[in-house]
Amino acid sequence: MNIVKLSVLASALFLLVGLNANAQDGNTILKKLDEVMYSPKDMTGKTKIILIDKNGKEKTREATTIQKGTDKRLFRFTSPSSQAGIATLSLPNDVMYMYLPAFGKERRISSSVKSQKFAGTDFAYEDMEAKLFVDKYTAKLLKTEGDLLVVELKPTSKKSSYSKVIAKLNKTNYCPTYMEFYDKGNRKIKTATYQFEKIGKYWNAKEITMIDLKKNHKTIMKMSNIKYDTGLTDDDFTVRKLKQ
Repeated sequence: MNIVKLSVLASALFLLVGLNANAQDGNTILKKLDEVMYSPKDMTGKTKIILIDKNGKEKTREATTIQKGTDKRLFRFTSPSSQAGIATLSLPNDVMYMYLPAFGKERRISSSVKSQKFAGTDFAYEDMEAKLFVDKYTAKLLKTEGDLLVVELKPTSKKSSYSKVIAKLNKTNYCPTYMEFYDKGNRKIKTATYQFEKIGKYWNAKEITMIDLKKNHKTIMKMSNIKYDTGLTDDDFTVRKLKQ
């Protein structure tokens, strides 16, 4: 084998090793992100939701959230009266339900509509489901920026509305600070910024701001009254509870 062929082979092996290292780094980072986001046994809290349109006009809503483990979450609006009672229930195996009090009946949300906006916010249904990042995405470490890791996330589901998500995570605690969401045409359509605080031994996303870049519309979610490990059971995450 001549020197040219050896050089080409060495370059190919170097590239392959580099790609595998990046993939491994990305998957390791996702696992650490999941440890941050899903480490409590359970969580309860209140959410203030502020909707801001392109003219700066604001609407405010309030909701409660309960979560157990990595795959059970119930989110329910409590005000204003026009929204009160609207709820979503996220369960294992990509199962998700929505309850609309006006119809008095729950509706299972199919994977094909999880890309739609949730109750007038800038969050999609798929943004609201309880699911490990390592199950939702494959990851590649792109670079580091100071104290941040820049990671490219590719959805594992073809039914996702996103082609990729670019995430910036804190190097020390792996909390996300910023995300960019791209559609199937590889156009940046949304951004999200995060503010975290530590409550006891857990990190909590106390504020998330999601911006729809096309409509110039913004949703701010502010969490409060957070309590962890209060002993929630599977019975708290049923369709019957969704309708109460």
